[in-house]
Amino acid sequence: MTRTHRLFQLMQTFRRMTPPITAQSLAYEMDVSLRTIYRDVDELRGLGAIIDGEAGFGFTLIEDATLPPLGFENDELEALVLGLREVAAIADPVLAKAATTALSKIQARVPPKQAHRLKHAVLDARRFWSPEPPRIDAAVLRQATWDELSVRFAYADGKGNQTERTVKPLGIVYMDNSNVLLAWCHLRQDFRMFRLDRMDDLNVTDDSFRPHRVSLLRDYMARIRAEKHIVAKDRATEY
Repeated sequence: MTRTHRLFQLMQTFRRMTPPITAQSLAYEMDVSLRTIYRDVDELRGLGAIIDGEAGFGFTLIEDATLPPLGFENDELEALVLGLREVAAIADPVLAKAATTALSKIQARVPPKQAHRLKHAVLDARRFWSPEPPRIDAAVLRQATWDELSVRFAYADGKGNQTERTVKPLGIVYMDNSNVLLAWCHLRQDFRMFRLDRMDDLNVTDDSFRPHRVSLLRDYMARIRAEKHIVAKDRATEY
């Protein structure tokens, strides 16, 4: 590995790992010595990278607009194409359009050889059936989730029963051919899923639940994984 390539890989490692990042973990990831890591960090700082921290305390990369543009490996480009085309196929109209626009911007900014590779990628995402479009403004719901504000809406379950719900929105996932809101429901005092195509009359409230969204979402995902494990185990005992 050339020194230039190693410095590039070190920057990528900084971006990928959770700060503060110890020199020991960087050395392990890069398969080099601690001395090399310290020397390369100093080299990156000399080139303009803003890296906070020091030996014994861990390092944090502070992204800076003056740094060279982010490059991609060929496999990373393939992953981007697949992911963005999947978003364009399953997301709400605003997000689907954003995915298409993002793909065009990436194609315009990578080197010509990679732009050709991106345009004619061997990976693609197609669906014969798209999820039902949401009856609410999904962009408003996403923003409320980022802002950690409770939302209120009318909801119809699979049998058509109508209820009014006030929930803490935690995240939106694509599940079983539907876009689903993961939330903490005030009515049920428990975690619940709500299909976006069954929600109406969305209103964002002033009730903030910051900074609990991440911890609540983590707990909900842990429950989903546990339930999935139980179902898989039960199915295995049937054979």
